[in-house]
Amino acid sequence: MRPGPRVLPATPVAPPPGWRDRLLAWRHCLIASPRFQRLAAAFPPTRPIARRNARALFDLCAGFVYAQVLAAALRLDLFRLLADGPMAPEAIASRLDLPPDRALCLLRAAASLGLLTALRDGRFALGDLGAALLGNPSVAAMVAHHAMLYDDLRDPEALLRGTGGPTRLSAYWAYAGADDPAGVGEAAVAPYGALMGASQALVARDILDAYPLRRHTHLLDVGGGEGAFAVEAARSAPDLRITLFDLPPVAARAGRRFADEGLAGRAAALGGSFHAGLPRGADVVSLVRVVHDHNDAPALALLRSAREALPPGGTLLLAEPMAGTPGAEPVGDAYFGLYLLAMGSGRPRTAAELSGMLAEAGFGSVREHPTRRPMLVRLLSATAAPGPAPGTRA
Repeated sequence: MRPGPRVLPATPVAPPPGWRDRLLAWRHCLIASPRFQRLAAAFPPTRPIARRNARALFDLCAGFVYAQVLAAALRLDLFRLLADGPMAPEAIASRLDLPPDRALCLLRAAASLGLLTALRDGRFALGDLGAALLGNPSVAAMVAHHAMLYDDLRDPEALLRGTGGPTRLSAYWAYAGADDPAGVGEAAVAPYGALMGASQALVARDILDAYPLRRHTHLLDVGGGEGAFAVEAARSAPDLRITLFDLPPVAARAGRRFADEGLAGRAAALGGSFHAGLPRGADVVSLVRVVHDHNDAPALALLRSAREALPPGGTLLLAEPMAGTPGAEPVGDAYFGLYLLAMGSGRPRTAAELSGMLAEAGFGSVREHPTRRPMLVRLLSATAAPGPAPGTRA
């Protein structure tokens, strides 16, 4: 019997575009027209919009240069030099050991970005942004750290396709790609320990102002690094017991910091891996900038471990920058999206995605607590539901 004709799978037919899609396509075609762009830039009602869009597009193209102006100013300690008052360009050039013309190039560039202020008499003073940086040494640490990120972003297409080979960030954050994170040694964690502390210190006060810990008795700070958040929590709640849990060499560094801060009597640092379970006994667990470092499966496993460690009614605090934050979308979606891609682990998630994961892990009553700087950190609290955590040991 002769076989019948081969039946090929049907190709999905896209539905015809609706009127909104057609309108959007027409609008984009119009905006892409060089003739329309010239007319919009000349026509008084549309001129401000055209100029604003042109500036925004140029800023996207020049963003790397702006960042390097900031990096140069920080490396040269320019802001601290001007902390006591304005100085003439020649005096600044002499103090920075730069040729006068190149020092002036940096000064004008920094002033154009709001880092400095150019005075009418020719001197330069701190701008509002430069002054703010003096009070935030953690920002300077992040800017210095970005040298590795820039290297990994040299070929963004290769990064997105996964064809660029190992990244510098994946080697820096050694635990991200380790088969056994608990086995990472002291030499591997030392470089990023200070950076973790700086980034946590930047947001710790915002978290604790949004959710005071005084009503709790025992905090388990998971992935707490060298103890920046735990120390601030101890200061804000004098009766609070604290257990920090992180990789063994990181926990050892945290233990030394607790001793230096005079907290050894009520703060302990334990080493291990959350894959093997978390210590029990706390009535509140904190995950500060931890969940977004993990892919979905290990992130969900971490949340289940936190649920298993808590008694019914216990509280979980999840604090991190989130995707889709109104007014700060580039921070969560662009910056952290590409950063975590280069790191080789994790992704930014929306508050709704995290709420769904918390529910799947056995938490209820998920609530967001407004923070002062949501672009840097948003805070969710959740309550451990009765019974064992789904998918964990009974």
